Amino acid sequence: MTNADHEERPERPSEADGTAHLFRALGKQIKVLRERAGLSQKEFAAAVHCGEALISSMERGVRTPQPEFLELADPVLGADGVLIAAIDDVREAQKKSRTRHPDWYRGYAKLESEAVELHFYANQGVPGLLQTEDYARAVFSHRRPLLDEETIEKRVADRLARQQVFERWPSPSFSYVLEEVVLQRPIGGRAVQEEQLKHLLRIGRKRTVEIHVLPTDSEEHPNLDSAFNLLTPKGHQEVAYTETQGHPRLITEPEEVRLIADRYGSMRGMALNPRKSLALIEKMLGER
Repeated sequence: MTNADHEERPERPSEADGTAHLFRALGKQIKVLRERAGLSQKEFAAAVHCGEALISSMERGVRTPQPEFLELADPVLGADGVLIAAIDDVREAQKKSRTRHPDWYRGYAKLESEAVELHFYANQGVPGLLQTEDYARAVFSHRRPLLDEETIEKRVADRLARQQVFERWPSPSFSYVLEEVVLQRPIGGRAVQEEQLKHLLRIGRKRTVEIHVLPTDSEEHPNLDSAFNLLTPKGHQEVAYTETQGHPRLITEPEEVRLIADRYGSMRGMALNPRKSLALIEKMLGER
Protein backbone atom coordinates (compact mmCIF):
# COMPACT_ATOMS: atom_id res chain seq x y z
CA MET A 1 0.00 0.00 0.00
CA THR A 2 1.14 3.52 -0.65
CA ASN A 3 0.79 6.08 2.09
CA ALA A 4 -2.19 7.37 0.18
CA ASP A 5 -3.60 4.23 1.77
CA HIS A 6 -1.61 4.26 5.02
CA GLU A 7 -2.33 7.96 5.75
CA GLU A 8 -0.02 7.97 8.77
CA ARG A 9 1.07 11.59 9.13
CA PRO A 10 0.13 13.48 12.30
CA GLU A 11 -2.43 15.84 10.78
CA ARG A 12 -5.49 14.10 9.46
CA PRO A 13 -8.37 15.56 7.48
CA SER A 14 -11.12 15.00 10.01
CA GLU A 15 -8.84 16.20 12.79
CA ALA A 16 -8.20 19.51 11.06
CA ASP A 17 -11.77 20.83 11.23
CA GLY A 18 -15.14 20.03 12.75
CA THR A 19 -16.71 18.20 9.84
CA ALA A 20 -16.35 14.77 11.46
CA HIS A 21 -18.43 15.96 14.43
CA LEU A 22 -21.17 17.16 12.08
CA PHE A 23 -21.38 13.83 10.28
CA ARG A 24 -21.39 11.83 13.52
CA ALA A 25 -24.21 14.00 14.92
CA LEU A 26 -26.17 13.73 11.68
CA GLY A 27 -25.70 9.96 11.68
CA LYS A 28 -27.11 9.72 15.19
CA GLN A 29 -30.11 11.79 14.12
CA ILE A 30 -30.76 9.51 11.16
CA LYS A 31 -30.60 6.45 13.42
CA VAL A 32 -33.07 7.93 15.93
CA LEU A 33 -35.48 8.94 13.16
CA ARG A 34 -35.23 5.51 11.52
CA GLU A 35 -35.93 3.68 14.76
CA ARG A 36 -38.81 6.05 15.56
CA ALA A 37 -40.26 5.27 12.13
CA GLY A 38 -40.09 1.55 12.95
CA LEU A 39 -37.75 0.71 10.07
CA SER A 40 -34.82 -1.70 10.07
CA GLN A 41 -31.65 -0.62 8.30
CA LYS A 42 -32.52 -3.04 5.49
CA GLU A 43 -36.05 -1.61 5.09
CA PHE A 44 -34.77 1.95 5.17
CA ALA A 45 -32.07 1.17 2.61
CA ALA A 46 -34.65 -0.27 0.24
CA ALA A 47 -36.86 2.81 0.63
CA VAL A 48 -34.06 5.23 -0.29
CA HIS A 49 -32.46 2.97 -2.95
CA CYS A 50 -29.07 2.32 -1.36
CA GLY A 51 -27.22 -0.47 0.42
CA GLU A 52 -27.78 -1.55 4.01
CA ALA A 53 -24.04 -1.22 4.69
CA LEU A 54 -24.16 2.42 3.61
CA ILE A 55 -26.98 3.14 6.08
CA SER A 56 -25.00 1.49 8.86
CA SER A 57 -21.86 3.48 8.03
CA MET A 58 -23.75 6.79 7.90
CA GLU A 59 -25.46 6.14 11.21
CA ARG A 60 -22.06 5.55 12.80
CA GLY A 61 -20.63 8.69 11.26
CA VAL A 62 -18.06 6.98 9.06
CA ARG A 63 -19.73 7.77 5.75
CA THR A 64 -20.99 11.17 4.61
CA PRO A 65 -24.75 11.53 3.97
CA GLN A 66 -25.02 13.09 0.51
CA PRO A 67 -27.53 15.95 -0.05
CA GLU A 68 -29.50 13.74 -2.46
CA PHE A 69 -29.76 11.05 0.22
CA LEU A 70 -31.02 13.56 2.81
CA GLU A 71 -33.71 14.75 0.38
CA LEU A 72 -34.95 11.18 -0.10
CA ALA A 73 -34.62 10.20 3.56
CA ASP A 74 -36.48 13.16 5.07
CA PRO A 75 -40.02 12.16 3.94
CA VAL A 76 -39.34 8.43 4.38
CA LEU A 77 -38.42 9.00 8.03
CA GLY A 78 -41.10 11.62 8.64
CA ALA A 79 -38.40 14.10 9.60
CA ASP A 80 -40.54 17.13 8.68
CA GLY A 81 -37.64 18.96 7.02
CA VAL A 82 -35.04 18.35 9.74
CA LEU A 83 -32.69 16.45 7.40
CA ILE A 84 -33.32 18.79 4.48
CA ALA A 85 -32.37 21.71 6.75
CA ALA A 86 -28.93 20.11 7.22
CA ILE A 87 -28.14 20.01 3.49
CA ASP A 88 -26.45 23.43 3.32
CA ASP A 89 -24.21 22.51 6.26
CA VAL A 90 -23.33 19.19 4.63
CA ARG A 91 -22.40 20.89 1.36
CA GLU A 92 -20.20 23.38 3.22
CA ALA A 93 -18.54 20.55 5.15
CA GLN A 94 -17.88 18.70 1.90
CA LYS A 95 -16.14 21.77 0.51
CA LYS A 96 -13.89 21.81 3.57
CA SER A 97 -13.20 18.11 3.29
CA ARG A 98 -11.85 18.56 -0.22
CA THR A 99 -9.23 20.99 1.04
CA ARG A 100 -8.55 19.77 4.57
CA HIS A 101 -5.86 17.22 3.69
CA PRO A 102 -2.33 18.06 4.91
CA ASP A 103 0.01 19.64 2.38
CA TRP A 104 1.97 16.42 1.77
CA TYR A 105 -1.20 14.56 0.75
CA ARG A 106 -3.44 17.29 -0.64
CA GLY A 107 -2.13 17.13 -4.22
CA TYR A 108 -2.75 13.41 -4.48
CA ALA A 109 -6.14 13.54 -2.76
CA LYS A 110 -7.40 16.18 -5.17
CA LEU A 111 -6.14 14.25 -8.19
CA GLU A 112 -7.74 11.03 -6.97
CA SER A 113 -11.13 12.66 -6.38
CA GLU A 114 -11.19 14.16 -9.88
CA ALA A 115 -9.38 11.48 -11.93
CA VAL A 116 -10.94 9.89 -15.01
CA GLU A 117 -8.70 6.79 -14.72
CA LEU A 118 -7.18 5.20 -11.62
CA HIS A 119 -4.85 2.20 -11.62
CA PHE A 120 -3.34 0.58 -8.53
CA TYR A 121 -0.65 -2.00 -7.85
CA ALA A 122 -0.70 -3.50 -4.33
CA ASN A 123 1.80 -5.94 -2.88
CA GLN A 124 1.20 -5.77 0.90
CA GLY A 125 -2.45 -5.10 1.65
CA VAL A 126 -5.78 -4.26 0.04
CA PRO A 127 -5.71 -0.67 -1.34
CA GLY A 128 -7.62 1.90 0.70
CA LEU A 129 -10.36 2.45 -1.89
CA LEU A 130 -11.21 -1.27 -1.72
CA GLN A 131 -11.05 -1.75 2.05
CA THR A 132 -14.01 -2.60 4.24
CA GLU A 133 -14.49 -0.60 7.41
CA ASP A 134 -13.26 -3.45 9.63
CA TYR A 135 -10.21 -4.08 7.44
CA ALA A 136 -9.30 -0.38 7.53
CA ARG A 137 -9.74 -0.33 11.31
CA ALA A 138 -7.43 -3.34 11.64
CA VAL A 139 -4.79 -1.62 9.49
CA PHE A 140 -4.80 1.49 11.66
CA SER A 141 -5.10 -0.41 14.96
CA HIS A 142 -1.89 -2.39 14.43
CA ARG A 143 0.39 0.16 12.78
CA ARG A 144 3.39 1.51 14.70
CA PRO A 145 3.58 3.76 16.57
CA LEU A 146 0.20 2.89 18.05
CA LEU A 147 -2.67 5.32 17.57
CA ASP A 148 -5.32 6.23 20.14
CA GLU A 149 -8.88 5.04 19.54
CA GLU A 150 -10.24 8.44 18.52
CA THR A 151 -7.53 8.90 15.89
CA ILE A 152 -8.16 5.40 14.54
CA GLU A 153 -11.87 6.12 14.10
CA LYS A 154 -11.18 9.44 12.41
CA ARG A 155 -8.76 7.85 9.97
CA VAL A 156 -11.20 5.06 9.18
CA ALA A 157 -13.84 7.71 8.45
CA ASP A 158 -11.46 9.55 6.12
CA ARG A 159 -10.63 6.35 4.28
CA LEU A 160 -14.25 5.42 3.73
CA ALA A 161 -15.02 8.97 2.61
CA ARG A 162 -12.45 8.55 -0.19
CA GLN A 163 -14.47 5.60 -1.49
CA GLN A 164 -17.23 7.94 -2.61
CA VAL A 165 -15.23 8.22 -5.83
CA PHE A 166 -17.00 4.96 -6.83
CA GLU A 167 -20.33 6.81 -6.67
CA ARG A 168 -19.38 9.51 -9.18
CA TRP A 169 -21.08 9.59 -12.56
CA PRO A 170 -19.74 9.53 -15.15
CA SER A 171 -17.54 7.12 -13.29
CA PRO A 172 -13.76 6.95 -13.56
CA SER A 173 -12.25 3.74 -14.90
CA PHE A 174 -10.57 1.65 -12.19
CA SER A 175 -8.12 -1.22 -12.45
CA TYR A 176 -6.17 -3.07 -9.78
CA VAL A 177 -3.30 -5.51 -9.89
CA LEU A 178 -3.24 -7.30 -6.53
CA GLU A 179 -0.57 -9.76 -5.51
CA GLU A 180 -2.23 -13.06 -4.55
CA VAL A 181 -0.69 -12.81 -1.09
CA VAL A 182 -2.75 -9.66 -0.49
CA LEU A 183 -5.87 -11.84 -0.62
CA GLN A 184 -4.33 -14.55 1.56
CA ARG A 185 -3.13 -12.30 4.38
CA PRO A 186 -5.85 -12.29 7.12
CA ILE A 187 -5.53 -8.69 8.26
CA GLY A 188 -7.84 -8.30 11.25
CA GLY A 189 -8.57 -12.05 11.50
CA ARG A 190 -10.38 -14.62 9.41
CA ALA A 191 -13.83 -13.06 9.72
CA VAL A 192 -12.55 -9.66 8.57
CA GLN A 193 -10.66 -11.33 5.72
CA GLU A 194 -13.83 -13.15 4.60
CA GLU A 195 -15.87 -9.94 4.50
CA GLN A 196 -13.04 -8.20 2.67
CA LEU A 197 -12.98 -10.91 -0.01
CA LYS A 198 -16.76 -10.62 -0.41
CA HIS A 199 -16.39 -6.85 -0.76
CA LEU A 200 -13.76 -7.32 -3.47
CA LEU A 201 -16.26 -9.48 -5.37
CA ARG A 202 -18.92 -6.78 -5.10
CA ILE A 203 -16.61 -4.01 -6.27
CA GLY A 204 -14.99 -6.20 -8.92
CA ARG A 205 -18.37 -6.83 -10.54
CA LYS A 206 -18.90 -3.14 -11.23
CA ARG A 207 -18.72 -2.35 -14.95
CA THR A 208 -16.13 0.34 -14.28
CA VAL A 209 -13.75 -1.79 -12.18
CA GLU A 210 -11.23 -4.46 -13.17
CA ILE A 211 -9.43 -6.54 -10.56
CA HIS A 212 -6.45 -8.61 -11.68
CA VAL A 213 -4.75 -11.07 -9.30
CA LEU A 214 -1.06 -11.72 -9.90
CA PRO A 215 -0.38 -15.33 -8.83
CA THR A 216 2.35 -15.89 -6.25
CA ASP A 217 3.83 -18.71 -8.33
CA SER A 218 4.68 -16.37 -11.21
CA GLU A 219 8.28 -17.04 -12.20
CA GLU A 220 8.85 -13.51 -13.50
CA HIS A 221 8.05 -10.11 -12.06
CA PRO A 222 8.72 -6.68 -13.61
CA ASN A 223 8.30 -4.71 -10.37
CA LEU A 224 10.00 -6.17 -7.30
CA ASP A 225 9.66 -2.76 -5.72
CA SER A 226 7.03 -0.73 -3.87
CA ALA A 227 3.32 -0.31 -4.53
CA PHE A 228 2.20 2.59 -6.70
CA ASN A 229 -0.84 4.34 -8.11
CA LEU A 230 -1.37 5.75 -11.61
CA LEU A 231 -3.96 8.48 -12.17
CA THR A 232 -5.18 10.40 -15.18
CA PRO A 233 -6.65 13.74 -14.03
CA LYS A 234 -9.38 15.18 -16.25
CA GLY A 235 -7.75 17.22 -19.00
CA HIS A 236 -4.20 16.35 -17.94
CA GLN A 237 -1.53 13.74 -18.56
CA GLU A 238 -1.18 10.61 -16.41
CA VAL A 239 0.77 10.93 -13.15
CA ALA A 240 2.13 8.39 -10.67
CA TYR A 241 2.17 8.30 -6.89
CA THR A 242 4.54 6.26 -4.71
CA GLU A 243 5.66 6.12 -1.11
CA THR A 244 8.49 4.40 0.70
CA GLN A 245 8.52 4.37 4.50
CA GLY A 246 6.23 7.35 4.74
CA HIS A 247 7.91 9.50 2.10
CA PRO A 248 5.30 10.53 -0.49
CA ARG A 249 6.18 11.34 -4.06
CA LEU A 250 3.86 12.60 -6.78
CA ILE A 251 5.57 11.90 -10.13
CA THR A 252 4.70 14.10 -13.08
CA GLU A 253 7.82 13.80 -15.28
CA PRO A 254 6.43 12.13 -18.46
CA GLU A 255 9.25 9.66 -19.04
CA GLU A 256 9.28 8.44 -15.45
CA VAL A 257 5.50 8.06 -15.48
CA ARG A 258 5.76 6.14 -18.77
CA LEU A 259 8.21 3.65 -17.23
CA ILE A 260 5.92 3.02 -14.26
CA ALA A 261 2.92 2.64 -16.57
CA ASP A 262 4.93 0.16 -18.65
CA ARG A 263 5.61 -1.94 -15.54
CA TYR A 264 1.94 -1.82 -14.65
CA GLY A 265 0.95 -2.94 -18.14
CA SER A 266 3.37 -5.85 -17.93
CA MET A 267 2.01 -6.95 -14.57
CA ARG A 268 -1.60 -6.66 -15.73
CA GLY A 269 -0.72 -8.83 -18.72
CA MET A 270 0.88 -11.46 -16.47
CA ALA A 271 -1.99 -11.44 -13.97
CA LEU A 272 -5.24 -13.35 -14.18
CA ASN A 273 -7.95 -11.59 -16.17
CA PRO A 274 -10.86 -10.09 -14.19
CA ARG A 275 -13.14 -13.10 -14.69
CA LYS A 276 -10.51 -15.58 -13.50
CA SER A 277 -9.47 -13.25 -10.69
CA LEU A 278 -13.01 -13.09 -9.30
CA ALA A 279 -13.29 -16.86 -9.70
CA LEU A 280 -10.12 -17.24 -7.61
CA ILE A 281 -11.59 -15.04 -4.88
CA GLU A 282 -14.80 -17.09 -4.95
CA LYS A 283 -12.72 -20.26 -4.64
CA MET A 284 -10.85 -18.84 -1.64
CA LEU A 285 -14.18 -18.08 0.04
CA GLY A 286 -15.46 -21.57 -0.75
CA GLU A 287 -12.42 -23.14 0.87
CA ARG A 288 -12.97 -21.33 4.16
